[in-house]
Amino acid sequence: MAGTARKDREMAMNAKRQLGECSDPVERLRLQCLARGSSGIKGLGRTFKIMDDDNSRSLDLKEFLKGLSDYGVQIEKKEAIDLFQIFDKDRSGTIDFDEFLLTLRPEMSKARKEVVMEAFRKLDKTGDGVITVEDLQGVYNVKHHPKYQNGEWTEDQIFRKFLDNFDSPYDKDGKVTKEEFMNYYAGVSASIDTDVYFIVMMRNAWKL
Repeated sequence: MAGTARKDREMAMNAKRQLGECSDPVERLRLQCLARGSSGIKGLGRTFKIMDDDNSRSLDLKEFLKGLSDYGVQIEKKEAIDLFQIFDKDRSGTIDFDEFLLTLRPEMSKARKEVVMEAFRKLDKTGDGVITVEDLQGVYNVKHHPKYQNGEWTEDQIFRKFLDNFDSPYDKDGKVTKEEFMNYYAGVSASIDTDVYFIVMMRNAWKL
């Protein structure tokens, strides 16, 4: 349930075009991720998760450079080091993983954030600020899911897969926080030009 494939392709093409004119290192990395579609930033997050051997939720320069290289980001080593220093605000020699993804996340208008939060509140049945399998049971009907119909997956497995779409690549715990939900839709939002289209898409998807 992401942005439409056509919108995703348009966004990827725009991002590639803008890359040629952009000199800001953070914006260049953001554009390289968006050139892969709305889940590009999440994909980079997943790559860094693999790098973080000690589960510290932070990356040192070596892990950062290897992550960029493994994800196929086209970047000169000097630019990558400059980029690391921008994110390493406290000069500790490491960067906070979540803060890094947050900075990379494209901006969303107030209207878009509001409709994303409306969807979150609808899914968060218990109102505790986290979406879990229990929350989904009354909202998301698995009966039409092909893998449920052929007996391959149970209801619980389908809910977990569904939550994995939104869950942080760092911490797939079957719980989706507001931050994770917002991160997911920031990627989708980047592929959609107008607030009106984005809001209609959200209302249709979540029957708001």
